[in-house]
Amino acid sequence: MTLPPPGISPSITQQQLLTAQVKGKTQSLMVLLNADQQKIMLAGLSPLGIRLFRLTYDSQGVKTEQSMTLPELPPASQVLADIMLSYWPISAWQPQLPKGWTLKDIDSRRELRDGQGELIETIHYLMRNGSRQPVSVHHHRFGYVISIQHLDS
Repeated sequence: MTLPPPGISPSITQQQLLTAQVKGKTQSLMVLLNADQQKIMLAGLSPLGIRLFRLTYDSQGVKTEQSMTLPELPPASQVLADIMLSYWPISAWQPQLPKGWTLKDIDSRRELRDGQGELIETIHYLMRNGSRQPVSVHHHRFGYVISIQHLDS
């Protein structure tokens, strides 16, 4: 899938602790997310504060600086796609989806399905301070689950 344009309104500034479960292993990282009408900036830090990656997505494209790779974690580009699937409106994603794919909000979750109706990704939400916040991402095809703890609220 191609990502939708990077701009979002209202802007998002969050600190999150992501805990990924992949192939029976658990790994955590701190994510600093800043997104506005022009760009997305995403930084990933180890629990000890060591920078793992820094990613910028703007009108020039995606630029990634990978400092360190943790094999149990999805790559920075996949973390970006998961964040955008979680926060960007469905209307921004519709033109980007492959033919036959669907992205739907159903109660407190969002589902991405392929052209055969197979579930690709499920995002679960909670209402916090009047807004819907993602709390978990389950990528069925890639076999990982990410739990999201919001640290700035």
